[in-house]
Amino acid sequence: MTKKKLLLILCGLSLPLQSMFAARLEVCPSCSYQTIHSALENASDGDQIIIKSGLYREGNIQVTKSVHLLGEGWPVLDGEGQTEILTITARHVLIEGLEIRNVGNSYIEDRAGIRLRNTRFCTIRNNRLVNTFFGIYLEHSADCVISGNEVLGEALEENSSGNAIHCWYCQRLTIRDNQVYRHRDGIYFEFVDNSQIFGNTSKDNLRYGLHFMFSNDDYYYENRFIQNGAGVAVMFSKCIDMDHNIFASNWGRASYGLLLKELTDTDIRNNSFRENTIGIYVEGCSRIDYHHNEFKQNGWALKMSGGCLDNHLQENNFIGNSFDLSTLASAGTENTFDNNYWSEYSGYDLDHNGEGDIPYLPMKLFNQIVQQTPEALILLRSLFIDLLNFSEKVSPVFTPENIRDLHPKMNPYTLNIRS
Repeated sequence: MTKKKLLLILCGLSLPLQSMFAARLEVCPSCSYQTIHSALENASDGDQIIIKSGLYREGNIQVTKSVHLLGEGWPVLDGEGQTEILTITARHVLIEGLEIRNVGNSYIEDRAGIRLRNTRFCTIRNNRLVNTFFGIYLEHSADCVISGNEVLGEALEENSSGNAIHCWYCQRLTIRDNQVYRHRDGIYFEFVDNSQIFGNTSKDNLRYGLHFMFSNDDYYYENRFIQNGAGVAVMFSKCIDMDHNIFASNWGRASYGLLLKELTDTDIRNNSFRENTIGIYVEGCSRIDYHHNEFKQNGWALKMSGGCLDNHLQENNFIGNSFDLSTLASAGTENTFDNNYWSEYSGYDLDHNGEGDIPYLPMKLFNQIVQQTPEALILLRSLFIDLLNFSEKVSPVFTPENIRDLHPKMNPYTLNIRS
């Protein structure tokens, strides 16, 4: 047997052997170890540290060994508003069943309830984090799972609050089934590639429910982004799949369900955009497919600015929006709108094939007036505007004819939006 084969066999056996001889260290006032620090000092790689119910005020706890920290009866680790609580630099660490509270705010450092730094193969699951400034913070880490955590903030202002789950320069992360509330951003990705976000609820955050920047080849699905300051932002990225998410109730002067900026080669499907000021705002994006999405009761369903090329909008439902589409007149020559259902469409279907016999022009004249004079929005529900739009529909003069759906559907699609 060669040395190389022997080494591979030994590496394969190392994890089972390690778990076979793992020790169980218990922490409580009457246990062998009264503090988490003392248990960590005496632990070896692979050991379990069982933290019993109680209150632990031990400041910053450094986890430098591959151990499992398991809470029984929801033990509370309290930073007393002074310090970061758990800092993990070892690989293969598991944190579960802990309540982590009261990380101190700081304007010079990003303190967190749980920080993972330069590590791999860690799992943070089923924990509660309350008033932690930054909740769970990952930096220069890979192959980690963040699941089933409840992260509750008390953010009042953006400049004095952190993010619930913050990921920076990471690879192959899984962020799933977490509840994140009342932070600056619910989930934040910067330079994070080949990762997935699914099954999370991000609500009542000051800025974004989810914030992507410079992150590629990521997939997020079956998430709920509700009542956040400005919804979700995905910027300066490529190859992002967005599937079966709900973007709802993001209202405000500059609020939207989804902001896309400088994004390319992306698929947006089976999502629900409802009751947002703007369903999707798009700027400088290319090669994006929007299909089987629902845009319902938004102010603007879709706003598309300049620099948007080769985008395709098809087989979506537009229902009860104040404005279905707002875009530049030139956008129709560079993007396609086809086979969508528009509740405002009043055409006919004489051959009964399910498609309107005349094209639909989704740009209203009043929409163009509002773009130039936002104050005119106060007239939205007036009889005068109804007459204006009707006259333009009968004899289009000012609305761009190159922005049209040639095959508008007569009935809405039955969409499979699971989240």
